[in-house]
Amino acid sequence: MAQRFIHIAVIYLVFGASLGMFMGISGKFTLAPVHAHLVLVGWLSLAMAGVIYRLYPSAGETRLARAHFWLHNVGLPIFMGALAFALTGTEAIIPVVASGAAVLLAGLVLFAVNVLRNVRAA
Repeated sequence: MAQRFIHIAVIYLVFGASLGMFMGISGKFTLAPVHAHLVLVGWLSLAMAGVIYRLYPSAGETRLARAHFWLHNVGLPIFMGALAFALTGTEAIIPVVASGAAVLLAGLVLFAVNVLRNVRAA
């Protein structure tokens, strides 16, 4: 699981950095919240989860880790795609933003439960 988390994290890093570069070149920063979430919740959070699962393999081998991975990676793209539309004027998409955020949060809660249950000092 550690490798899967780290691999997907670098994909979010590239997307987030690319969006940041596009905004910088265009001078239009409407999507700055999407950029920030991709880099922090995509790259940083998933990379850190990967490192934790590498350091504590027993936590990475749980169903909680697998559920976290899938909820995070289903929720985040929905959340970010819908947020991009909302920020550019499509207010009707707000329920989709909330749904994606809720799925992402569920994954993060499972990660927290997994860490609290399975990460122990050596």
